[in-house]
Parts: sequence; structure tokens; C-alpha cells
Amino acid sequence: MNSSRTQRNLQRRIDFGKVPKAKLPTQLGDFIIYGFRDPASGEEAVALVTGKPDPDTAALVRIHSQCLTGDVFSSKRCDCGDQLAASMDLIAKSGCGVLVYQQKEGRGIGLVNKIHAYELQDGGFDTVAANEELGFKADLRDYRMPAEILKHLGATRVRLLSNNPEKVRGLEKEGILVEQRVPLEIDPNSLSEAYLRIKKEKLGHLLDKV
Repeated sequence: MNSSRTQRNLQRRIDFGKVPKAKLPTQLGDFIIYGFRDPASGEEAVALVTGKPDPDTAALVRIHSQCLTGDVFSSKRCDCGDQLAASMDLIAKSGCGVLVYQQKEGRGIGLVNKIHAYELQDGGFDTVAANEELGFKADLRDYRMPAEILKHLGATRVRLLSNNPEKVRGLEKEGILVEQRVPLEIDPNSLSEAYLRIKKEKLGHLLDKV
């Protein structure tokens, strides 16, 4: 049974081809940035790495989904930008860690659809109901590509910075050993509190501050 599971996993492996890398000094620490592209889907992602991950050490890892409004424009509607900054800081200080930044805007529905969802939210829908009103599942993300990136980098044992149990399950399904879930909770503001409460109540995120 184990051999058949291993065979299925090998069949699912992504051949990233030549993976570029470069130094990336930032205000939150110095990293090596790697660029990845799935030739089958065209999806791209980057990884910021500090130290030298290896299978014998549980690296501190964050799988972060792109959020243009939060990460770039400092939106108060969500905690994404603050989570990204906190993750980079913690990983830089950890001595061995990886941040995978994947193109999964709006939990996978895309940037323009996310703005449509925002419009619905302005009219009274919550984040889950808005996605469903647009014909999407509440969360379309999967963790195959992030898991393959971690394997490529040697980070097959991780301490995962996340409040989302689904990320733990998703990575473990793809062959990553999650030794510990490390909470990454941001103090809510008056605008993000409702967003975080829906994450807790409808998506099962483990949050204590809402």
C-alpha cells in the first residue's frame, strides 16, 4: 500500500525545470528568492528562503496566498498584509525557514472576481457567502504546488505558520510532515473583525482573538 501511494506521489511530481534564484535583501531580513512555474497549469510562485532546509530539521514555513489589496495596498479589510510581514520577520529570525508565495488571490477565485466579491460584501454578504454567490466554493485553493516547492528545497518536515487546519491537511496529503502548527494571529481592527469571525465560524480557522 505504501509503495502504491509513493508511486502516485511520484506521478504527481512537478518538473519545474531550471529554477532561478537570487539574493533578496528586505526590510524584514535577507533571503534567497526562488522562482517556480508549473508547466502544466502555468501557475507561478516564489519562495523566500533563509538558511539551508534539510529533511532532518523542521523548517519554519509559511504558505501565503497572494492578496494584492492586503499585501501591497495595506487594506484593513483583512489581516493578510500583517500576516505576510510577521511571517517574513519570524522566518528571517528562525535561521532556517521558507515562505512560499502562491498566486491564489481571493482564496483562488482571482483578482477581478475578488473585487466582485468585495462589492457583494459591501452590500451585506460575508466573505464565504460572496464567493458562493459568484458561483465559487468558499475556498478553491490546493497545496500541491507549495508542497512540491518545499520538497524541491529540502523542507519536507515543517513547523507551519498558519491558523488554518486545512493547510496542515493539504500539505500532509502531498507528503509534507507538519510537526507543529504555529499560530499566526493578528489583532483584529474594526473592519477585519467580521472577516476573521467568518474565517473562524465557517472555515474552521483556529482563532482566539475574535
